[in-house]
Amino acid sequence: MRLQNRLNQFQRLHLKTGSLPVQLTVAELADIFCCSERHTRTLLTHFQDAGWIDWKSQAGRGKRASLCCLRTPEDLRGTYLQELLINGEHSAALQLSQLDPTHLNALLAPHLGGQWQEDAPTLRIPYYRPLQPLDPLTLTGRAEQHLAHTIHAGLTRYIPGNSAPQPDLAHHWQVSNNGKTWQFFLRSQLFWHNGEPLKTAQLMARFQQLKNSSRGKHNLASVIRLSQPHALCLQFDLDKPDYWLAHRFADLNCLLSHPEDPHIGAGPFRLTTFSPELVRLEQHTLYTLQHPYLAAIEFWITPQLFAQKNNVSCQHPVRIILGEQEELSRVKPVRRSTSLGFCYIAANLRRGVLNEAQARKIVRLIQCSGMLNNLPIDHDLVKSSKEMLPGWPIPLHDDADVLLPEKLTLLFHPPVEFELVAQALKERLAEEGCRLEIGYHAGRLWEDDALLRSADLLLGDRLIGESPEASLENWLQQDPLWTGILRDEDYACQQQRLAVIQQIPQENRRSDELREHFFQWMKSGIVTPLFNYQYQVSAPPRISGVQLTAWGWFDFCQAWVPPPLQDENV
Repeated sequence: MRLQNRLNQFQRLHLKTGSLPVQLTVAELADIFCCSERHTRTLLTHFQDAGWIDWKSQAGRGKRASLCCLRTPEDLRGTYLQELLINGEHSAALQLSQLDPTHLNALLAPHLGGQWQEDAPTLRIPYYRPLQPLDPLTLTGRAEQHLAHTIHAGLTRYIPGNSAPQPDLAHHWQVSNNGKTWQFFLRSQLFWHNGEPLKTAQLMARFQQLKNSSRGKHNLASVIRLSQPHALCLQFDLDKPDYWLAHRFADLNCLLSHPEDPHIGAGPFRLTTFSPELVRLEQHTLYTLQHPYLAAIEFWITPQLFAQKNNVSCQHPVRIILGEQEELSRVKPVRRSTSLGFCYIAANLRRGVLNEAQARKIVRLIQCSGMLNNLPIDHDLVKSSKEMLPGWPIPLHDDADVLLPEKLTLLFHPPVEFELVAQALKERLAEEGCRLEIGYHAGRLWEDDALLRSADLLLGDRLIGESPEASLENWLQQDPLWTGILRDEDYACQQQRLAVIQQIPQENRRSDELREHFFQWMKSGIVTPLFNYQYQVSAPPRISGVQLTAWGWFDFCQAWVPPPLQDENV
């Protein structure tokens, strides 16, 4: 960016001269700018014409000229940033910014929250880190997964507060009496975000891609044949009944992006800008279902703001605050919920260092010591788990007399609270004569079987979607955690039991069987939930329709921003 370069050069000059008049030669200025004398004269002319400096040159080589900086670099950056923001050039503005967090927050705040831009309601959200490219099959972050569900459609979908899959690209579906043939009837007049008509053959191609992918194949494991009986129908023939199938098609790993470009979807919003500083979504005008009220959603990637410990909008990724600086006194929580998703500890019995009794004792030490309640974290953010799901109790163990191994290894991945849990557990196990070695895995998901099998204990977290039971069944099917920690006979037992459960037509019976399976794993000390997050969205009164999803974000299709107040005299 030419402006960025000129501001950087001006900053070098101001650092050398300050705001007082000085006498300098062109050669001395060239040394300051680290460029030729010819380019130095060009820079001085630009600075003079822009009103940044007062420069009075003298004829003759080597003559000293009078120079005085009339502006400061900070003032100039602020002025140009405001112009770029007002003109809607947000990405350029964020690239230009080199302000400290306090000044940057004051500058950006009037442009965040709910805005009307060119007569269209826009929601702007400051975010604490760069976002991953939004290919549904590669995502690990909670925000990215929420955005993927906003951009891409599936045959089915979930709506907040309803655990049953709802029609999406499919208008309806029907199942044969034996549960082995499923027909999904597509809506007519479907379009991709690029304006191209959506064709059934493209969805067939996409499903074939999913069936061949490491993250999508589990959802289609029972599908032996995919066909197109007529133009608007997809038929799935199964080797055995799978009454989770409509649930699976609403899963992240079954979202139907364009088979030739995973960033082109058919959902309510389309991706129009993806840069390190700005991610922008705009309403998909050809979307077949109810159109959102918002015209656009922008994520402003501003990690500078999160450097402020007292920044109320950045206390934790599970906290989202919308609004402008002058409204912060009126900001209040509009939605709060305890996530059904949980952070857990898992015991690797496959490795052979721990047995079930020892695994249960470690869980008992955590449960009975009050360790989680004494961690130096904000307890408004987390809540100790009492159940895996509502009505799915966590068993209490009584293995106090069991001796632990002399040494154990623990592996954890984000979120940040796990490091505190690991250190507290290390201190507690030391009291039992057990030395705990701690390792860190930077990824948000377990992906490396060899890494999993090298640890005796693992700290991880599991997101739970709108259909909790389907989320947990999906966890057992897809997460490499289970092949890494379960003994061969236990894993074979699990797969056999899941195959039986998926063939049960009655949803309540499937739920009961799944609950009993998890209860057995918890009873054996294999996996135990530790705590849940407290999701919260705060906003000033003028931002309405904020409805929390199961993942702690809010439904972009329901939120709305009232138009600006008109002059009462008009």
